[in-house]
Amino acid sequence: MTEPAASSGDDVLRWRWAHRFVGRLDGVIGLTLTSMVSLLGLFGPRLATADPQAMENPTFVRPSRAFPMGTDAVGRDLFSRVAHGAGTSLVIVVAVLVISTVIGVGLGSSAGFFGGILDSTVMRLVDLIQSIPRFLLAIVVVALLGSEYEKLILVLSLTSWTFLARLVRAEVLSVTRRDFVESARSAGASGFRLLFGHVLPNALPAVVVMLPLMASRLVLIEAGLAFLGLADQTRVSLGFLIAEAQPHLRYYWWLSVFPGLVLVALVLGLTLAGEALNDVLNPATAPERKNEVDVAPS
Repeated sequence: MTEPAASSGDDVLRWRWAHRFVGRLDGVIGLTLTSMVSLLGLFGPRLATADPQAMENPTFVRPSRAFPMGTDAVGRDLFSRVAHGAGTSLVIVVAVLVISTVIGVGLGSSAGFFGGILDSTVMRLVDLIQSIPRFLLAIVVVALLGSEYEKLILVLSLTSWTFLARLVRAEVLSVTRRDFVESARSAGASGFRLLFGHVLPNALPAVVVMLPLMASRLVLIEAGLAFLGLADQTRVSLGFLIAEAQPHLRYYWWLSVFPGLVLVALVLGLTLAGEALNDVLNPATAPERKNEVDVAPS
């Protein structure tokens, strides 16, 4: 008979978190910037009818009504290339986050809940992978095996799950010591029900907080590899566009400014959203703010 009350309490908490997030300026700015770049990546290629690889326009055309972001050194429409580049970055980030979250949450929760040899093995594997610089490993793998984005996604996924695993393990160890878990265990709840019904739901908010911050780092890593010329030459990316604009920085500013602005907006938006989400879900660790309003129901 207590389930409805618990469900109602969870709904109140979710509403409070959402209301607090929307009430924060940095959260709103971060969500707006991220949404704008996401919409550009999703729908920009459909709005930009030009082929991003087609060299059929005049070269070095300044931004105008016909070419909102101008054209490059060989007559390609820059708006179309930036839209496709944003889409490429989003696909890579989402794919890496999904794979690394599945691996990290699975191994971290299992290690923290079951302990013993499994815990020691997972933690030693985490230590081993974290001892290798991720950016350097990505450079080596891409240089040796090729620059296809599927390989880059695989490398980033296999090196990004470790922090999530360590975080989830710590959260699971903390949650399993709480009274409601002990009560459920005393009532005869199975290990499966304890883990997926009681422990993981209380450990996942920490994962949600970290995902935007992880995404911002992944965007920078992908852009850095593309800037160094280690990107897939068959796909347009934001870092690749910035690298292409290097020889023309002095006279043709739009070639680097527009992809650079989109890249900065995406990284800044994800970072601000992640920080605001952290303060909302973990108010005890957040600094006091004079303009923050408590929206708890009276």
